[in-house]
Amino acid sequence: MSLDITIRPVTKEDYDQWLPLWDGYNTFYGRLGDTALAPEITQTTWERFFDPNEPIHALVAEHEGKLLGLTHYIFHRTTISVGPICYLQDLFTIESARGKGVARALINEVYQQAKLAGAFRVYWQTHETNHTAMQLYDKVAEKSGFLVYRIPIL
Repeated sequence: MSLDITIRPVTKEDYDQWLPLWDGYNTFYGRLGDTALAPEITQTTWERFFDPNEPIHALVAEHEGKLLGLTHYIFHRTTISVGPICYLQDLFTIESARGKGVARALINEVYQQAKLAGAFRVYWQTHETNHTAMQLYDKVAEKSGFLVYRIPIL
C-alpha cells in the first residue's frame, strides 16, 4: 500500500521532526550511547543543508504534515567524468512507513536532482546485513561489484 507523500527539500522549520529521523538512522547503524555522534556533528550537518556553498543536500518525505523519511546526498567531482557524481549518503524511513513507497520516492527524487545537476550517476552503499533495504535497492539500481575498504585516520 502506497502513501500519498510529498518529497521536498528540508526546511529549517523541519528540525524538530528531522532530528528523530536522523537519530533513528544513526541508531540503526549502531551510533548510539557511547558511539553516538557528537552533537556538533549533527548541528554542522544540519547547517550544511542550508549553506549554498556546501555540496550536501537533504530531502524529506512528508505525509499529512508528518515527516516519514529523509535522504541526504552529496555532489562531488570524479576523475571519470567532467560533470559531478551523486553519492546518496543517508536514507531512512520510520518503521511504520516501510514498504509503502517512501524510500523509493526519496531515491527517485535524488535521481531527479542528480539529473538537474548534470550528474551522470547516483551511487550508495549499505551494510551487507540490511537485507530489507537491499530488496528495494535491487529493484531501483544495480550492484556495482565494488567493495568498500576503509581505515580510520583520526
